Amino acid sequence: MAGEKQDNNWPLPKFYFSVNIDGKDYAFQEVSGLETETQIIEYRHSNSKQFSTIKMPGINKVGNVTLKKGVFVKDNNYWTWYSAIKMNTIKRVTVVVKLLDESGNPTMTWTLQNAWPTKIQGTDLKSDGNEVAVETIEFAHEGLVIANK
Repeated sequence: MAGEKQDNNWPLPKFYFSVNIDGKDYAFQEVSGLETETQIIEYRHSNSKQFSTIKMPGINKVGNVTLKKGVFVKDNNYWTWYSAIKMNTIKRVTVVVKLLDESGNPTMTWTLQNAWPTKIQGTDLKSDGNEVAVETIEFAHEGLVIANK
């Protein structure tokens, strides 16, 4: 029923989350790309009686994470940060995405290690539209740590 406290029998809704970049909280409309995978190594031993390979885990890899937020007047922090990329001298930061319960407490966190902006996309402009202006920032990172609280 509406207004009752969430119990452990139901999945958490995904619309209540927070994003912390380098110690500062930001409001985003959408977060996507929180994923990790392990590459597969196929191997066949030389005297194996089977004529097929076996599959073993290889190197872990992570994809880029994309965040979307509304465009605000005189807010160009991401463009300033992105323009600082010069021959591997970009400041790398920790990005923490938290899924929150109805009380605002984190229930699950995704921590991106050594993240930096790899792509920024400005909003689409349409003279006959009435949508909110949304910009996109994409982070490359060197590791994803997932934790349940």
